[in-house]
Amino acid sequence: MLEIKKARRPVPRHPQSRRVLTSPVFVLHCLLITVYCSLFTANAQEVFTASSFYENIRLYHPLVRQSALFRQEVQAEIMQARGAFDPKLFSHFDRKEFGQDVYYSYWQSGLSVPIAPGGIDLKMTYDANRGKFINPELVVPNTGLLAVGLSIPLGQGLLTDVRRTALRQAQAATTLAEADRLKLINKTLFEAAKAYWDWFLAYRQFQLIDEGYQLADTRFRAVRQRATLGDAAMIDTTEAIITAQDRLVQRQQADVDLQNARLVVSTFLWADGSAPLDLPASVVPESPTNVVLPERVVQALLDSAAKRHPDLLKLDGKAQQLALDERFWRQMIRPQINVSAMLLSRTDTPGVGYDWSSQYSFRPENHKIGVDFVLPVFLRKERGKLRQVQVKQQQVVFDRQQTNRDILNDIRAAYNSVQTLGNQLTLQEQTVQNQEILLRAEQQKFDLGESSLFLVNTRESKLIDLRIKREELRAKYQKAVAQLYFTAGTTL
Repeated sequence: MLEIKKARRPVPRHPQSRRVLTSPVFVLHCLLITVYCSLFTANAQEVFTASSFYENIRLYHPLVRQSALFRQEVQAEIMQARGAFDPKLFSHFDRKEFGQDVYYSYWQSGLSVPIAPGGIDLKMTYDANRGKFINPELVVPNTGLLAVGLSIPLGQGLLTDVRRTALRQAQAATTLAEADRLKLINKTLFEAAKAYWDWFLAYRQFQLIDEGYQLADTRFRAVRQRATLGDAAMIDTTEAIITAQDRLVQRQQADVDLQNARLVVSTFLWADGSAPLDLPASVVPESPTNVVLPERVVQALLDSAAKRHPDLLKLDGKAQQLALDERFWRQMIRPQINVSAMLLSRTDTPGVGYDWSSQYSFRPENHKIGVDFVLPVFLRKERGKLRQVQVKQQQVVFDRQQTNRDILNDIRAAYNSVQTLGNQLTLQEQTVQNQEILLRAEQQKFDLGESSLFLVNTRESKLIDLRIKREELRAKYQKAVAQLYFTAGTTL
């Protein structure tokens, strides 16, 4: 530090150097050196690094943990869509008795198994019908009638249908879920980064203002002692106490700002088991190292954003779903033609078994077939829905083009801000060094009685302001880097 270096510098040779060594001015100088040294020999506090802070958020923050639920939600939707392909058991029973006569007794049971692809369904049924007044076409052998066959769509539903479209859309929603997950994580970490560097700024402001107050208070007590001894005018004590009081007010405000900044950081801290944590009073933020970001880093961010940015991933997911919708509604324009064919056979006779050679076993001549044909005359509903989906596809294409361009420009703008802040920080470092030179020179002149306390306080206050501005630029630089990565759709 400036003051430590000054304390180690030999006293300038002067014809009256022996008198200076014993003068109240030299005593004041020694007191100031003691204060500076005490400020930097205090017990070191534990540093809570930004990387540890981010790691805690990634592991335990509720919003980050919530983002993992997006995938689980999509998996549940996929399972729900797969349910349309589950085999189904069914049974239907209907019986009527009146006047001790069984009018009819219908019982049909079976199994339906969807077979993908192609929308083909395998169906097996067993019918056992009895009664005096049943429909002749429903008469079956005494042991019942067994049927095995297929239902095949030849028009609508041949290439895709409602079931397959729903499943594929649920699978495409995985991209949307991943985009939402990344966006939520990135936003949470970006807000945390801003809170962390605000805490760093508040901490450094408090340190610098507290250091200035301690110096002003010590200088006031020394000047008061000199005035008591008659070596300084009493009005100098007024100048010294005004400076001390002003810096005390600034210190109190800086202390409040620091406490509030710590509270904001604490809102991001959680323990395993979703227990909130408070930032310990003994920890301090790390002092950042301003590393210059090379152009290749920005190019890597541009390439990554073009492929993995959450906003683009979300639009890609929407495009996939719309493509599935378009394919489905193109199928709906076709006529609906469903063909079903089943082989029939009576079941085995109790005590005898099944006779494969019987004329009532599964033979080509024992069958039933069916054909269903439906075609709306104008197809206005289907054609209108298809056109609507195509318009939405065009909107997504245009939206993605504009979003991609906006993202790339935002990344370049964010990088320009980082570069500018880096240059400003370098210039501010030089300004602080120059102000330190002025303060050292003014302090030397004051020690020799060639300057006033007002000028020393002015130089020192200016140095404190410049140092605070330097810390503000450091914090802005780190937040600008976080903004750059957030704009690129990723994290530090």
